[in-house]
Amino acid sequence: MNESSAKPRNVGLIALVLIVVGATAGILPRRQQQAALRAETLELAVPTVAVVAPAPGHTDLLSFTRITAPFDGVVVARNTDVGDLLVAGSVDKELFRIAQISKLRVFVRVPQSLALGVAPGQTAELTIPELPGRVFTAKVVRTSGAMSTDSRTLLTELEVENEKGEIFSGSYAQVRLTQAKQEAALTVPANTLFFRAEGPQVGVVRANNKVELRSATLGRDFGRVVKILEGLLPSDRVVLNPPDFLIGGAIVRVTQ
Repeated sequence: MNESSAKPRNVGLIALVLIVVGATAGILPRRQQQAALRAETLELAVPTVAVVAPAPGHTDLLSFTRITAPFDGVVVARNTDVGDLLVAGSVDKELFRIAQISKLRVFVRVPQSLALGVAPGQTAELTIPELPGRVFTAKVVRTSGAMSTDSRTLLTELEVENEKGEIFSGSYAQVRLTQAKQEAALTVPANTLFFRAEGPQVGVVRANNKVELRSATLGRDFGRVVKILEGLLPSDRVVLNPPDFLIGGAIVRVTQ
């Protein structure tokens, strides 16, 4: 009884193990089939991407990613770098600064005494301190047409050819206007002037040796002499060291 009862137990245990192993072996192929089916489903679900041309509006937006200089030149300042945020239409930040060095513009302030002799088309000689002995030919292209109230000068613009790049942009230069004619300046000694309520005056001696008090418009003061803009003629005789009590019509004695 003990032996017969023990055998069925072993057989049952063996049968149970075989069933479990057989079931496990049968499940693996089914999972592989499901995985393969799922992969086929995923492959079928991948959408097809079509390459089409961008819309006209998008093309215009992409054109802003390329910056084209308005003229040929040299980049002398770069104020942006890769990775910087740039806002379209912003004028607060300067991206680049370009200089056209093949032809340079020269700005000169011409004194009032020479302003009347300056005209467009006039030639000038330009020299650079760093290039001794070299003389460049410049040409007047335009003037401001008005005198500066601060310096009494005429702002004049010239152009000079610089194909070889010998002159640096922003350099200091000296300009000599070759055809400018300086008007003869009328000056009188500073001790001929006296100042009253009517303004600066000069005692002019007339042909009958009588004094005429004549108002004068003063120009630049050179210390010992003063430039007279209006009020006197080159042929006038003036009184030196006029006293404060000098009046018009007084008779004086002329000494040489």
